Amino acid sequence: MFKIQRRSAARLAAAGLATGLLAAGAISGAGAAFADGGATAVLGGLQADKSDGVVIHEGGKDKAVNAGLFTMDVGGGTIQTYCIDIHNPTQKHAKYQEVPWDSSSLHNNPDAGKINWILQHSYPQVADLAALAKASGSGPLTEKTAAAGTQVAIWRFSDKASVDANDPAAEKLAEYLGKTATDTPEPKATLTLDPPAVSGKSGDKLGPVTVHTTSATPVQIQPALDVPAGVKIVNKSGKAVTTASNGDQLFFSIPAGAADGTTSVTATAVTQVPVGRAFTGVDSKSQVQILAGSSATTATATATGTWAKKGPIPAVSATVDCAKNGVDVTASNKGDEAFTFELAGKKFSIEAGKSKTITVPVKEDQKYEITISGPNGFTKTFKGVLDCKTTGTPTPAPSTSTTQPSPASAGSTTGTTGGDLAQTGGSSATPMIAGIAVALVAVGGGAVFFLRRKKSAGTPAGQ
Repeated sequence: MFKIQRRSAARLAAAGLATGLLAAGAISGAGAAFADGGATAVLGGLQADKSDGVVIHEGGKDKAVNAGLFTMDVGGGTIQTYCIDIHNPTQKHAKYQEVPWDSSSLHNNPDAGKINWILQHSYPQVADLAALAKASGSGPLTEKTAAAGTQVAIWRFSDKASVDANDPAAEKLAEYLGKTATDTPEPKATLTLDPPAVSGKSGDKLGPVTVHTTSATPVQIQPALDVPAGVKIVNKSGKAVTTASNGDQLFFSIPAGAADGTTSVTATAVTQVPVGRAFTGVDSKSQVQILAGSSATTATATATGTWAKKGPIPAVSATVDCAKNGVDVTASNKGDEAFTFELAGKKFSIEAGKSKTITVPVKEDQKYEITISGPNGFTKTFKGVLDCKTTGTPTPAPSTSTTQPSPASAGSTTGTTGGDLAQTGGSSATPMIAGIAVALVAVGGGAVFFLRRKKSAGTPAGQ
C-alpha cells in the first residue's frame, strides 16, 4: 500500500531515508525513515538582530529580514549554518539531518558549487576579519556584518533572490563573494555505510558494506545488542572487527544452518562535519541549512543484514530523489526464489539475484507513507516529507506562535527561531507561506512509477 497523508506545519526528513532489511516470513517493520547516516542537529538561534538587516526585493515590494549565522546543537558540540531556503520559515528547536545535495534544494542548482566556495572563503571559515575586509574592499567588518554579507551572497545563488544588505560593508562583501566565487565540489558525507541493506543465505558472508567517512580517527563498529548467537561483523578476511577506517569493507558472517533472521550493525565516528554539507528538517517544516563551521560531533550510520536458508531473501531500502520529485524504493533478492511484493496497489516481482528500483512520485512538502508488503507477513514502511525546493508548498501558521530569536554573540547557542520570517531569514511579508492553508493533493495508487534495474543487487538508489 502507499498512503500520502495531509499535513499542516510538521514534516519529516525525506532527504535520505533510513533503510530496513527484513527476512521474508520472519520480521515486519515500520516507522519514520531517516537518513542512512551522518550528523543530526537541533536548531538553536539566529545570531543576528535588526542591525544586521537586509532587504529582499520581490513582487515590486521590499521586505526587511535579518541575516546571519544560525547555531545548531549536535552530539557533543555546536555547528554554525547559513540558510539556503529564504522563503520558508524556521521552527524553534527543529531537528535536522545531514543529507547529500541531491536530496536537498541544491540538487538542480548550477551554482551549488559557488555556494560552497563562499563558505570556504568567508566568515566564519575566514576568522581574520581585517584580511577579509582587505580582500573584499568592504571596509571594517564585524562578525555580524561579515555573516550578513556572506548570507546575502549565498541567497543570491541558493534562491536567486534579489537581496541587498543594509550595512555598506556587508553589501560590498556580498558583491565581492558573488563575483569571485568559483565552482567547488560537494564535500563528502561525514559517515555512511554503503549499501545500507544486504542479504544472503545462511552460511555466507553478507556484504560487503563499505564504510565512508571523513573521520581521521577509527570508526567504532557495534553489532546490534540482540545479534543472534554466532553472527559476527567481520572484515573481508573473516576476522571480527570493532573498528574501521574510510574504505574498509564489513560483512555479516552467518553460521551455516542459522535460523532465518535479520540484524544490524552501527558505525559511530567522532569528527567534524565538512563545511558545505546540507541539513534538512526531520520532524518539522524548517529552512534548509548549509554548514559554515563546526566543532567535533558524533555521527552514526546503520546497515542491516538478512539471511535465510531458502526462498526469497529481500533487502529493501529507500532514498529521496529530488531530480525525479520522489522517493526511490530499491529491493534486491539474494534468495533462490522470486520475491513478490505489493507497492502502491501494484504487484512487483524480483527474480533471484536481481534488483529493482521503483520511483514513487511525491509532491513537494507532501507527507508520505510508503509500505512494501510481501509474502509471509513481510512489510516495511518508509515515512517522510519531500523537501527539494526553496519555495515549498504554503502551509498554515502553527497553532501556537513561536518566539523571535534573541540577539546572540558569535558562538552562542542561545536564542530561538520562530514563525516570524523577518527574524528567521524568510519573508515577513509573504503571508502565503505562513498564513494560507492549502489542501495537499494526495498521490494515489494510480501514480506513475519509473522502474530501472540496478547493475548489482543491494546498490542504494540515488547515492
